[in-house]
Amino acid sequence: MVRHLSRAAIAVTLVLAGSPARAHAFLDHAIPAVGSSVPTAPMTVTIWYTQDLEPAFSGIAVTDASGKQVTIGNAQVVAGHPDELQVRLQPLPPGTYTVSWHVVSVDTHPTQGKFTFEVKP
Repeated sequence: MVRHLSRAAIAVTLVLAGSPARAHAFLDHAIPAVGSSVPTAPMTVTIWYTQDLEPAFSGIAVTDASGKQVTIGNAQVVAGHPDELQVRLQPLPPGTYTVSWHVVSVDTHPTQGKFTFEVKP
């Protein structure tokens, strides 16, 4: 009996230990890159995540230094790439921009974050 309980405890521990890595969609990488300084203004912000996303519950907002939103329309999950979220941008003058994102992964866990990038003069 004790041996069966020990095996069950080990199995539960292994399952729980492996779950956090897959529990949320975290930012993997972005273009423009997090904290980057770019020579020309990007036309889009694209973010790749560690899990596939629920499109209806995921979004990106990009704001300038004054807090004005500079996106065109809503962010979209890229067709054929359910882990990639993209939003179009207005023409950007030189300055620092904040990208705020929120996503819900297909396993229903929400995450959010923000980063900045700079368009050089």
